[in-house]
Amino acid sequence: MKKTILHPVGMLVCGFTLGVLSRILDLYTENWGNVFSQLAIWILLGVLISIYSPSKGAAMANILPFCLGMLLTYYGTAMLTNGVYSRIYIAGWTVFALCSPLFACFAWITKEKGLFPKIIGAGIVLVSALSSILLFDGFRFYDWIIDGLLIYFLFFARVER
Repeated sequence: MKKTILHPVGMLVCGFTLGVLSRILDLYTENWGNVFSQLAIWILLGVLISIYSPSKGAAMANILPFCLGMLLTYYGTAMLTNGVYSRIYIAGWTVFALCSPLFACFAWITKEKGLFPKIIGAGIVLVSALSSILLFDGFRFYDWIIDGLLIYFLFFARVER
């Protein structure tokens, strides 16, 4: 099952699915829509995809179709539902998606031994927290959960390689 999902085609399908789901949650639920509209949850999902990929190259190859699929279906669904969206947000999320292979490489490294991987992990958690504070009007209850999960997976969870 892991090999089926953690594959570029599987990640594209997951991205397509989560893009549509995220847009539907924006429309019909206030709280869940807020969670999936912010950067922290996508950082968590990207870290999970990356650290459980078998190699740096696989992490990079898995994350790009995931992010692009999510982006395409989210904004495609927004257009179909006459949703409000900004070109600035589209540009920002596109830059994030295009940079995601580099981010995936760094996330994959966090499960290696040494000080540098721990520094990268701390940086990932810091970026997640700061994105909530600076970009999305402050830290919310679910940000604590997301960042707690990030800390667990980056520093404590064992990954077989």
